[in-house]
Amino acid sequence: MPPFFSLTTSEAVTLSLLSSGHSLYGLQLVEASEGALKRGSVYVTLNRMEEKGLVDSETVPAPPGEQGPPRRRYRITAPGVAALADYRNSLALVLSPIRP
Repeated sequence: MPPFFSLTTSEAVTLSLLSSGHSLYGLQLVEASEGALKRGSVYVTLNRMEEKGLVDSETVPAPPGEQGPPRRRYRITAPGVAALADYRNSLALVLSPIRP
C-alpha cells in the first residue's frame, strides 16, 4: 500500500498546477496560483515536497545571453498524482451533503 500523505493547502495547489503534465519553475507556480502560493515560501514547499517524493526537479541552465544561476523546473511524480487524488477524494467526502 502506498504511503498516505496529508497535504497542506500549498502542496495541494502546487500539485494541482503541476498535474497538467507541464514542468514549471517556482515563480511560474506562484503566478499561476493567482495568489494562493507566495513567492517567499514556494521554494520551501517545493523542497519539502521533493523530499516526500511528490515532485521532482531538474536543473536548467540560464538561457544564452542571460546571467544568473541555473534554475530548477518541477514536475509531479506518480506518488504526487496519487496524493492529489486522495486529497481531492477526501475533500469531496467532507463537502458532500450528509445523507440520512
